[in-house]
Amino acid sequence: MSTQEIGAFAAANSEASWFCCGPAWGRCSSAGGGACGNCRSGSYHCAWPNASQGCFDITRPDRCGDTLARRGCGHTFYVQHLCGTKEIAVKIADCGPDTDRRCGEKKCCGGKCATNRLMDLTPAAFSAIGSLDAGLIPITFRS
Repeated sequence: MSTQEIGAFAAANSEASWFCCGPAWGRCSSAGGGACGNCRSGSYHCAWPNASQGCFDITRPDRCGDTLARRGCGHTFYVQHLCGTKEIAVKIADCGPDTDRRCGEKKCCGGKCATNRLMDLTPAAFSAIGSLDAGLIPITFRS
């Protein structure tokens, strides 16, 4: 990625996976409420690696060359599958993913590719733009 601050205003590409939080929903058993305490698998929520300094210290997106804007609990991102047309709004409800463990990871569709996992989506949000069976999709997102 470039040295510009991702998540500020312009769109950026990334990989996204899905995770469970809150009460049981769909494929998810009950899980904790995430770093913000209100995360729900059945809601359009996401996890962001720079939701707080403590979160950043764990996820370390800078080790992958990504400079991410600090965006806290409740901040809204607009997300779209790189090979789709539907855009959804998701709110930060957790810290994650562990970006530095996946530096250089790449996911493509239709010749459009994204690298580095910068966002996790709840199953409700993920399934609105892709198949849960995919597990990982390339996305574009903006603030």
